[in-house]
Amino acid sequence: MMKVRIEKIVEEAQDIRSFRLVRLDGQPFEAYEPGAHVDVTGPTGVTRQYSLCSPPDDGAAYLVAVKKEAQSRGGSQALHDLVKEGEELDIGAPRNLFRLAPEAREHVLVAAGIGVTPLLSMAYRLVATGQSFRLHYFARSPEYAAFTALLERAPFAGNVEFHYGVEPAELDAALSACLASASGEAHVYTCGPAPFMNKVVEVASRTRPADNVHLEHFAADPAAQSGPSGGFEVELASSGVVLHVPADSSLVDVLQAHGCDIDTECREGICGTCIVEVLDGEPDHRDNCLSNKEKAANKQICACVSRAKSARLVLDL
Repeated sequence: MMKVRIEKIVEEAQDIRSFRLVRLDGQPFEAYEPGAHVDVTGPTGVTRQYSLCSPPDDGAAYLVAVKKEAQSRGGSQALHDLVKEGEELDIGAPRNLFRLAPEAREHVLVAAGIGVTPLLSMAYRLVATGQSFRLHYFARSPEYAAFTALLERAPFAGNVEFHYGVEPAELDAALSACLASASGEAHVYTCGPAPFMNKVVEVASRTRPADNVHLEHFAADPAAQSGPSGGFEVELASSGVVLHVPADSSLVDVLQAHGCDIDTECREGICGTCIVEVLDGEPDHRDNCLSNKEKAANKQICACVSRAKSARLVLDL
């Protein structure tokens, strides 16, 4: 974590504000890969993950945008109600689980509400590299859409289409129309509320391979974390030590209790901080940070929420 100063706060939309963050030592930030997020610790001590939405190669400042959630547990509400320009925050280094596919020659970005933030950083990179893309932005109304003034002018304007007030019953048709103009080889990236992303994945998967559809989660999916939670064993490859993970304990808690240096942040399976390499065995993936392809490979496990289908996992620890 490092200390940063809030240089500027802007009310970007209804219940969405952006924070321009600069380093206290005056040095530039390192460039980051589009789609990355950072941990932000607010004045209440609560740490949450927010996507970076500044130009990825502009080290002068990092920009994050925060939606004030009605059911906030102290993260977004504190950043809206308790901080002012000039005050300090703690942030972590950028981490990325939502990258632009390097092999893609065409990109379709599909955002809803605050989900535009990681896609904005992607749009900056795609414009800079001259790649073909289209950003479709869904929102309740213009008042609820962030960064509209930026997206309505060059260099983005010709690549952005806004969709306001689309009812749930109309979403399938609207998304189908959005994707109809893109080739079947185009990669699709989506971020927003879980039901919206689920529909984007459903529609996009009708016309392209599942590996061409990418998404970023901001909240844990309870359904993904349900299921039998029996105990299992883990073997630490470096020492051969075998640990038992009881049904009522998480893998990461058992590893940390044994002295393994495993960092955690969200403990909900969305940030990817606690990912561990798997050498043998079959994980029971219950996270929202690994891609479908990564889960199918069974070479990694998100230790805070995932468990095991096999009796034992061998971990690269």
